[in-house]
Amino acid sequence: MLESTSVTTERVPFQERQTWAQVHASANPVVGALPLIVVHGGPGMAHNYLKNLAALTSTGRTVILYDQLGCGNSTHLPDAAVDFWTPQLFIDEFHNLLSHFGISEYHLLGQSWGGMLGVEIAVARPAGLASLSLCNAPASMPLWVEAANELRAQLPQETQDALSRHEADGTLDDPEYLAATMEFYERHVCRIVPTPEDFRESEAQMEAEPTVYHTMIGPNEFHILGTLREWSIIDRLDQITAPTLVVAGEFDEATPATWAPFIDRIPDVTSHVFPGASHCSHLEQPEAFRAVVSSFMTQFDQQD
Repeated sequence: MLESTSVTTERVPFQERQTWAQVHASANPVVGALPLIVVHGGPGMAHNYLKNLAALTSTGRTVILYDQLGCGNSTHLPDAAVDFWTPQLFIDEFHNLLSHFGISEYHLLGQSWGGMLGVEIAVARPAGLASLSLCNAPASMPLWVEAANELRAQLPQETQDALSRHEADGTLDDPEYLAATMEFYERHVCRIVPTPEDFRESEAQMEAEPTVYHTMIGPNEFHILGTLREWSIIDRLDQITAPTLVVAGEFDEATPATWAPFIDRIPDVTSHVFPGASHCSHLEQPEAFRAVVSSFMTQFDQQD
């Protein structure tokens, strides 16, 4: 934990279940600096891999991390029906969290699926949303799949063949298939080798109880079989009124084509690409990432 913050954890009641949340309060709060709510990806990857964003308390603001329902420290529901897991469930959970903490104005940062959830929240123009940061996120899953196929075609031929063979045979737990997926991940998901501990923590808890990820996405990042496979928000993006930051990595699996609709259709938008980084830009270039996000948010804090 950061020495300059006080850290508290709570289990927030939500639909007869619980959402685990962790509040990082700055030891030197800045008047007008609005709280930041950090929304993790997956779905189902838990907050761990985003823990270093708690360092944004150094800018004088409170940072709240939480585990979405079905993963991490929140209530797990391995027997829930497929149609239980919808974007609306997680939108409701987000607003329940705000209500619990009495937050009326805030910044929202969503990474990957968290960005998808962030735009779902923002298109409703909620009162109090001061800014939206969309990090490494696509505007539609069809665009995501198209980009994944393009990146996959750049892998060595033997790796491509292994992926295709095991997908056709349904042997997705075969060591050869897992090794082939890791080659994709090391190029486009997180380019730090060995993988940072924070990411491994999120990955381990998802693999131990993969209900949400497998239901909504599928077996991995580029073989999309889940309920989100046709998800798109492109035709609703012009409804967003919050100032929006879009960030991605140069080698991100969220390629420019996947987030171009954000730039084209959100009225008040800016973007930043981190050279040399991939999908986990915040882990690969943490100081630069936090500086970009902090500079953006500060513009939309309360003014004296």
